Amino acid sequence: MSSDNVQITNATPAPLKARSIDGATVLGLTAGFGFVFLAIFIGGTPESFIDLRSTLIVLGGTLAVTTVSFSVSEISDACSATLKTFSRTDTTPREVALRMIRLAGRVRRDPNRAVENELAQFKSAPFLSRGLSLVVDDTPVEDIESLLSEEASASDNRQRTSVLILQRAAEVAPAMGLIGTLVGLVQMLSGLNEPDTIGPGMALALLTTFYGAVLGNMVFAPLASKLERRAAEGRITMSIYAVSILSIARKENPRRLELRLNTMLPPQDRLHYFN
Repeated sequence: MSSDNVQITNATPAPLKARSIDGATVLGLTAGFGFVFLAIFIGGTPESFIDLRSTLIVLGGTLAVTTVSFSVSEISDACSATLKTFSRTDTTPREVALRMIRLAGRVRRDPNRAVENELAQFKSAPFLSRGLSLVVDDTPVEDIESLLSEEASASDNRQRTSVLILQRAAEVAPAMGLIGTLVGLVQMLSGLNEPDTIGPGMALALLTTFYGAVLGNMVFAPLASKLERRAAEGRITMSIYAVSILSIARKENPRRLELRLNTMLPPQDRLHYFN
């Protein structure tokens, strides 16, 4: 190992990076709605796009129908997961892999204290913290592998369910808009002999379609795609953690861990730590 690597390995690691605002999500939604609102205001009639009945049909109907397909707890988890799409961490899988190789090197030199000293640094990564705690408690490797696999699988299932909920909402919102359109048309046609009811009925018919299209295509569908991408990144990170924890528990050579982790990283991100 080169002298530079020795210096890096012996250095005290910084805590895992905190979450920050995801500019892509915020900017994308803000710009999308901004262009729509700008077009509305240029027309000079923004108040005509506000209708409580349309909001109740589309927003309330979408929430209710989506809940039918899932459970209340799953809907709650999906809401929490969706809020997290507005924030992100700057830690990449490559940085995670490099950190784990350094940890494995410290554990190999000081197996009695290195893992315990690291636990405080990993509070923001519960999966990793729990795995290292199992190593500290001298849990058999087979049990550690089983527990980590079960937790990773459960986490992945929760993420997949949250994505399915947003995708379902993206499908339901335009459908609720169509239902509102039919309601508005019925009200309009049933009041043809009363001219004062034609305008509100037509407004309801058009605005529900507008609301449904906006919610489905500008909110739910993009957020579902972002959440699906985050879930894929999370699976890679958890796999890196699991492989590293098991390698530490088996007291394997960190060079072997590097080879394993490089199979999980894209070619451009692969590590050459021990070169």
